[in-house]
Amino acid sequence: MPKREERTIAKNRRAFHDYEILETYEAGIALTGTEVRSLRENNCQLTDCFALIRGGEVWLNNVHISPYSNGSIFNPDPDRKRKLLLHKKQIRYLDAKVAEKGLAIVPLKMYFNEDGRVKVELALARGKKLYDKRASMKERDTKREIDRALKERVR
Repeated sequence: MPKREERTIAKNRRAFHDYEILETYEAGIALTGTEVRSLRENNCQLTDCFALIRGGEVWLNNVHISPYSNGSIFNPDPDRKRKLLLHKKQIRYLDAKVAEKGLAIVPLKMYFNEDGRVKVELALARGKKLYDKRASMKERDTKREIDRALKERVR
């Protein structure tokens, strides 16, 4: 059976603006059948979501997966907490980092991998200050101007 390519379901673009990304991890997610069908229709929203470690388990909060359009009364709550699947060693490491340095665990994107399984890309991130956001915006603008000037020069 041929492998499929990775297909993105949803991205958390705001995370790149609000946080400085230090490390990334790939995690599985525990879902019900109708949630997976809903994700195949790209019904997911990752804005304002975050992950917490409680009792040695990682939980994803504030992720909205809309109910499946052809589902019945068995559709789960769209805003429920969902368990993330990571190795115990990774969970301990993330727990120590979050407790020690005031970092956060933020989901960056949700996607189907090559095997058709739903995965979440998590990031260990530090919140940006307002002046950091301004600096990154200024850097992006200067890069855009340089690219524009180089493009004009080539013509």
